[in-house]
Amino acid sequence: MIPYGRQSIDETDIAAVAEVLRSSHLTQGQMVPRFEQAMARRVGAAHGVAVNSATSALHIACLALELGPGDLLWTVPNTFVASANAGRYCGANVDFVDIDERSYNMDPEKLEAKLNVAAKCGRLPKVVIPVHFAGQACAMRRIHALSQKFGFRIVEDASHAVGADYEGRPIGDGRYADITIFSFHPVKIITTGEGGMALTQDAELVERMRRLRSHGVTRDPDLMEDMAQEPWSYAQIELGFNYRMTDIQAALGLSQLSRLDKMLERRRGLAARYDRLLADIPVTRPWQDPLTTSSWHLYVIGLPADLDRRAVFEAMHAQGVGVQVHYIPVHTQPYYQALGFRGGDYPSSERYYARSFSLPVFPDLTREEQDHVVDALKRSLEGAITKAKHAELMLNPLIQAR
Repeated sequence: MIPYGRQSIDETDIAAVAEVLRSSHLTQGQMVPRFEQAMARRVGAAHGVAVNSATSALHIACLALELGPGDLLWTVPNTFVASANAGRYCGANVDFVDIDERSYNMDPEKLEAKLNVAAKCGRLPKVVIPVHFAGQACAMRRIHALSQKFGFRIVEDASHAVGADYEGRPIGDGRYADITIFSFHPVKIITTGEGGMALTQDAELVERMRRLRSHGVTRDPDLMEDMAQEPWSYAQIELGFNYRMTDIQAALGLSQLSRLDKMLERRRGLAARYDRLLADIPVTRPWQDPLTTSSWHLYVIGLPADLDRRAVFEAMHAQGVGVQVHYIPVHTQPYYQALGFRGGDYPSSERYYARSFSLPVFPDLTREEQDHVVDALKRSLEGAITKAKHAELMLNPLIQAR
C-alpha cells in the first residue's frame, strides 16, 4: 500500500538517535536546546520551545496568551480537531471562520465580517488560530491587520508548513503572529517521531511556555523570593504539564532539519509533476497563492461533485493506493455538535470536504509509484463515472413513467 504520507529516515538519522542512546542523557540534556536553536535560526525566530506534540504546543501557546474561561478562540473548520481543542483545554469557548474556496485556508473577508458583528455584540475573540492547510500559508498580512484593529492575538498553526514561505520569508519568523506552531509527526515535513515546537519573538511568552511544558516549575531565583534558596531548590509557581520532548526525539529532529531543503525540493517536484499528470483528468488541482511557497504536506484534489467519493476511495485502496480525506469539518464532529454547532454552519468548508481527496506525497515516493497513483485514479474515476451513468440510465425509465 502506498500511504498518503510517510516519514523519510536515513542512516544519518539512525546514527544521530543511536548517539543519544549511548550518551548519559536521554532527556533534559543538550539536544533539545540545540534543536530549538537550530529551528529558530532556520525561520528567523528568536526562541523555540520543543514539546511532545504540536497539540501540546498549541495548548501552552494559548495558555501563555492567557486564554481562559469566558474567552473566545476562533479557528477554521478545515483542520484537525487539535486546533480547536486547544481552546477547550483552556476552558475557552470556540467558534469558527469559514474558508476561502481556492486556498482552503481562513478567508480574511469572512473573518472581517464576523469580527464586525462580534464587535457590536461585545464578543470578540481573544485568540485566532489560522491554519496553513496542506503547507500553504494563510493571508497573514490581512489577518494580522485585523488583529491590530480588533485586538486579538494570533497563533498560526503551521503544523503542515515547516519550510514554507510567505511573501518570500519563512513561516515562523513572527512578522504576523505572536506564536507559530510546527508539528513533527511522522507524516509531516520533518519528524521527531511525535513532537512539536512553538516559536516566537517574545521573551516573556517563551519563558512561560517553557515553564508550562515542565509542570509549571522554575529554578529562577527572581521567581523564588519567598522560598529557601538551597542548591536543590525549585518552585512550582503555576499548574503546568509534562509536555517535554526527549533528547532522542530532538536528535532525530536535528538530523532531519539538516535535510529539510532536499525534502522540500522533492515534495515540490512531486506536486509539480502531479499538476502535469492530472492536467487532462476531470479533477480540481490545488490552487497556489503567488505570495506563498508551499511545503506540500498534502496534495489535495477535488473530485467531480456528481461522483461517489467513497467508491473512488475504495477503488484506490483496492489498487494499493492509500488515499485519504483531510479534513472532516471540526464543527460536524459529535463533540462540537453537542456544543451547538450544526451542519450548514460553514458551507465553504462543507463543500470543500464533500469533494476533497488527498493523494500520496512524501519524499520517498518514487516516479513509478506516482505513475501508479495517477493510473489508479484514472481507473477509479472511470469506474465511478460508468456506475453513475448506469444508475442514471436505470433511473430514466422511472422518471419518464412519472
